[in-house]
Amino acid sequence: MKRQLTILSAPSILGLRPTGVEHLADRLLASGLARMLSYNDPVISVQTFNENYEAERDMATGCLNPLTARKFSLELIRVLTPHIGPGHFPLVLGGDCSILLGIMPALKKKGSYGLIYLDAHADFYAPHQSQTGEIADMDLAIVTGRGPGLLTDIDGLKPYVEDQHVIHIGQRDEQETIDFGSRDIRKTGVHCFSLASIRAHGIETVLKGVMRTISETELEEYWIHFDTDVISDEENFAVDYRLPGGLTFSEIARVLNTLMETGKMAGMSVTIYNPALDPGGIISDRICNCLGSVLNKR
Repeated sequence: MKRQLTILSAPSILGLRPTGVEHLADRLLASGLARMLSYNDPVISVQTFNENYEAERDMATGCLNPLTARKFSLELIRVLTPHIGPGHFPLVLGGDCSILLGIMPALKKKGSYGLIYLDAHADFYAPHQSQTGEIADMDLAIVTGRGPGLLTDIDGLKPYVEDQHVIHIGQRDEQETIDFGSRDIRKTGVHCFSLASIRAHGIETVLKGVMRTISETELEEYWIHFDTDVISDEENFAVDYRLPGGLTFSEIARVLNTLMETGKMAGMSVTIYNPALDPGGIISDRICNCLGSVLNKR
């Protein structure tokens, strides 16, 4: 029996910039995502507090909008929590990657969960290493307990997920992280399957490694975080921070289908797609088709 799908719209840009990503949910829904998923219930809207966005770094933390991001995270925890658990599959449409600061604490409140992180970037900067102060530069570091306590220890839940319970797939910003002095994610307990390793060994071999990692844990389930910039620059140009290369939509669908076939996926977040960079809706249609082909098998 299929899990009950719930779609939540959480278009926060508090961890990035108000350049268009805040319209991700609206565009995907306008492109027919709910219809493709046979979803007829109301979409649940999460209050974002985007109107309080400030473009200057907070002096105490070195981050943009830390107090407002915490306020939003608490609201997302409250709204998401009832939709986590057996028989449920929440789909959270961002926004930027900082929505994980609300998702991962909500999961920890309910049980033992891991995180599968599909992203072109490591997102592992400390605030002083980030060139922007954007929480989306550092969200994976924060949810694993690194960073200002204001963000890493919401409701006393630090860390929201242990390093060894994180699987990162598709990184291709290794040189940038070296240039800007970020902690090397490969030197932590995070399981890393970079784009370079996928290209060197092939997607099927890497997926076997991912499945082996999942099978060796005793976690209840995993959350899938799908940052659309993991897709190749040629096939998805509608992101704010572009990098050469990346996975194809076909490869992403293969990854997501393999994950869903385990029966151990608790839900998914989709972030970073910017409709303002996709005026014809080409990328939106591709994302919706990908999600439709995957999530109908939940």
